[in-house]
Parts: sequence; structure tokens; C-alpha cells
Amino acid sequence: MYEFKLPDLGEGIHEGELVKWYVQEGDIVQEDDPLVDVETDKAAVTIPSPVSGRVLRFGGEVGDTVIVGDVIAVIEEEIKEVPVAPVEAEEAPPAPVAPEAVAPSRDAPTPRRGPVPAAPATRRLARELGVELRLVTPSGPSGRIMPEDVKRFAEQGDVPEPPKPDVVSEPTRPGVEEQITQERRAEAEFAAHACTAVPFLDLAPLPDFERWGPVDKQPLRSIRRKVAHKMVTSMTLVPHVAHMDEADVTLLEEFRRREKERRMGQPGGHLTLLAFVIKAVTAGLRATPPFNASLDPFTEEIVYKKYYNIGIAVDTEKGLVVPVVRETDRKSIMEISAAIEDLAGRAREGKLQVDELQGGTFTITNVGPLGGTALIPAINYPEVAILGMGRVQEKPVVRNGHIVIRQVLPLTLSFDHRVADGADAARFVSEMVRELSDPNLLLLET
Repeated sequence: MYEFKLPDLGEGIHEGELVKWYVQEGDIVQEDDPLVDVETDKAAVTIPSPVSGRVLRFGGEVGDTVIVGDVIAVIEEEIKEVPVAPVEAEEAPPAPVAPEAVAPSRDAPTPRRGPVPAAPATRRLARELGVELRLVTPSGPSGRIMPEDVKRFAEQGDVPEPPKPDVVSEPTRPGVEEQITQERRAEAEFAAHACTAVPFLDLAPLPDFERWGPVDKQPLRSIRRKVAHKMVTSMTLVPHVAHMDEADVTLLEEFRRREKERRMGQPGGHLTLLAFVIKAVTAGLRATPPFNASLDPFTEEIVYKKYYNIGIAVDTEKGLVVPVVRETDRKSIMEISAAIEDLAGRAREGKLQVDELQGGTFTITNVGPLGGTALIPAINYPEVAILGMGRVQEKPVVRNGHIVIRQVLPLTLSFDHRVADGADAARFVSEMVRELSDPNLLLLET
């Protein structure tokens, strides 16, 4: 019998919620067939079966939370002998001879038997490239097949790369895997229950709300639970300061609507104001590096990032997620617009990959389409700043001594006062306002 344990789903993920089983106990499943959907605090992933066989029992029901290393299914393996082509001799030997061991050829790798250690994303890549995982030489720890192993096999016939310094090539010793599992479980439990001693903070139990009427209770899980943890961390650890301003986007809106109508149907043709704001933000980050940084409280260092990956807050049925538009300094506005459409659409469908939610350097949240004039957003820790966009409105403003009606976009920059000062915020937002007020400046940025 094969005990299938919840695999490592990515950096920083210790647990997940079982949201859908594709089989029932007693069903026959084939290797790489979808087995279960697991939703983490970052994204939902479909985990395939690592072996073929009969599902004897599940390690949890839909709605249960399981920790990395927990047994989620027990499968009675279907043992299949790997067929070996007979070797034809040129001449029959006059008498039987003792068989000799034949070294495997590089051109015909020897298939592995038993379960193949590989992450769900690696298995999906193998299916897309038509690669049989049993033929791939692993380079990961404990014989784990990595994505680069699959790519190398598809391109070069599985010529192994030199092992990395931190990769242990020897088989895992008895007890090591159990120790790793225990450490992960202990780390997850510590993260779930650890708290900071805050003076005068004494959390009392909630009153019994059912005394006054009916209630409905739902567990705090998945994305909503992650949002709760991140917001408490952000608002407790980071001294927030907000700087507000308004951008005259009259000319930009005229240009955007005209180009949207002209480019409708093309990739990125559904031009929204957010694409232009991302470009303006990138220009502001180049001019004021502290807002594209992170503060390490343990080493007391400010980490200035030399790349620009902008997160966009997307409202979904399961909570707020922040996919990342990468390398915005190298993308055109149309490319940024196409990336927004793709990421936001898949975020609402729950189809984002974990790495698409990582690596952000700055976040934008836009409540304009939902209403409201302005907001003060919470910083997406460990970033040091976030921009809140309000709703574009027609407002009377004074231009050259005359009152005129202009399209005005309210902007709020929340930032970490440990890293930047008010003067930095003023320079950052002023640069953005300048860019957004003149479409020609944004085109020059592209």
C-alpha cells in the first residue's frame, strides 16, 4: 500500500484545505489522474495521483485542513512490470552461459519503478512536453524530479547537470523524512498559535451572540485566513502613514477611451486606467527607490529591489488575492493591460499558480469601479507601500484663473514610516500625478 502525503506546495506553505475529491474510496485511479483539489492561503492546486491503484481510504474530508506531510490518501498500488525488449543475438550460443549485466544506455534510460517524487507543477509540465517521468534523472533532494529535469530531458535527452551544493545525492536515511515532517508540522502549529506580547492587549472571549438572535458560523479558512494574518501583521508591525493627492486625468481618459475603441479585440485591448497607473507607479518607484524596498527587522537592513513587479489587488468570491505583473519597467502599456486581464480573470476563477502571487515589490488596490471617493489601504507586508485608487469624478477645478470641469482621480499612498518620510511620499505621488496628467509622458516611459 502507498501512503500519499500532502507534498510541499511551495515556499512558505505549510497547510491546505481539501476542497474537492475527484475519486471515491474504492475507485481505481491511474498515475497522474487528478486526485484532489487543495486550497492554500495563496492559490488552489489540483494534486494528481502519484501511482496507479485502488483508493482504499482518504486521510481527510472536504473542508478539513491538512499539514504538509500528512497522509491524505492510502492507495493499493497496481504493480506493473516494465516491458523489456528481448535482445537478439547474432548467433545462438553453443551452450548456456551465465547472464551478464548490461549497463543502461544513455539513449534508452532505464525506467524507474514505484512512485516518482515530483510536485504537481512538475507533473503538469511533463504532460505538456510529452515526457515520461519514470525516465527522467532527478536532481532534487531525495530523488525528487525538478522542472528543470523535465525540460532537460525534453531538450537534450536527459543529460544530468552537476548536483547543486545543497542537494543530498545519497538516499534519505530512515527517520529523516519523518523528522522533516515533524519539523514542518511544529513550524505550522507555532505559526498558527504564536502571538506577540503587546502591552495592555487582553483579548476577552466574544459574548454569546445567540442570546440576541440566530447566527451562522463559518470557519476562517484559506485565502480569507491568510488575509487576516497578513493584515494583523501589517497593521501591528508597520507604522502606517498616508499621503493623499489628486491627478487630473482628463486628457488621459480621452486618450484611453479612444485607444480602447480602436484596439478592442486585440490582446490588452480592454484598456483600463489601472494599466496607465501601473506605468506611472513604475516611474515613481524609479525616482524614489525607498518605496520599492523592504525592511528586514532582524538584520536592520533596507533591501532595495532593482526590479519592478507590481501586485494588483483582485476581489474574488473567496477573498482578496494579489497577483503580480512582472517587469513593468520593460512592458508596454498594452502588454501590462493584457497581463491584468489574464491575471484578474484567472484569479476570479481560482486558477492562479502560487508563483504568480509571489515576488511583488509594490501593490495597487483600486476601489474606483466599486464606488467610494478614496481609501486608506493597509500595506501588503513585507512591501513598504501601497497605492489606493478611488473613483474618477468630474470636479470643478481652477485652471489659469478660471473654473473648469475636469476628470479627477483621487490617490492615497500608504507607506512604512520606518523606511520613508513624508517628503519621499510627496515626491513619489507628485511624479505620478505629473505622468497621469499628460499621456505623452506615459508614452515616453514605454
